[in-house]
Amino acid sequence: MRSANLLAAFSETDDELRSPRKRKAILRASAEVFLRNGYLGTSVDEVAGVAGVSKQTVYKHFSDKESLFRELIVILVASAADTVEAGMQNFDFDGNIESSLFDLAVRQLEIVMTPAIIQLRRLVIGEVSRFPALAKTFYEDGPARTIDSLTALFERLSIRGYLNIDDARVAAAQFNWLVMSSPLNRALFLGDDAIPTGKALRKDAEQGVRMFLAAYRAKAA
Repeated sequence: MRSANLLAAFSETDDELRSPRKRKAILRASAEVFLRNGYLGTSVDEVAGVAGVSKQTVYKHFSDKESLFRELIVILVASAADTVEAGMQNFDFDGNIESSLFDLAVRQLEIVMTPAIIQLRRLVIGEVSRFPALAKTFYEDGPARTIDSLTALFERLSIRGYLNIDDARVAAAQFNWLVMSSPLNRALFLGDDAIPTGKALRKDAEQGVRMFLAAYRAKAA
């Protein structure tokens, strides 16, 4: 499964009375336009056109382009983080620590290494001076939340005797970046064509897990 469609955060659900269709249509359109054009290159007129609503309708739901941008980023980051966290909480441990962590690493890469997620990360980084509080929200609700989830997972695995870890938070950060640093940096700086898929993605996962276990595998595991 190689799917982390950010626009799924705006799919129709049973809560339509709380989140009207037009508002979701505007958010879906703004995701498409902001990720493609950036903040400065996006106009409310274009968002309205893509959403199939009037400019006045956009302003009925959002006071200005900035408020639309802020809400969009918060929703998209939370949606992606929810997916990553669910994988940690539902960690499918099959008794083989290496294969289980490999599967976890592959799932994490499949979520993060998608064009929409990479574009979102580039967008927030590019606007950090204009929206520092929003960048902080991205960090806290995205990467930091992932580290929290990994920390809890590694604490459980250490208690069960599969890992030998003194500081689970340090180990979580190391696992995260052993797996993600190389593919993430390539994708951020070299463009969407550099996003790993298939064998390349699995190789990044395998190498990261192997290095992690060289330091933290319990002798009996």
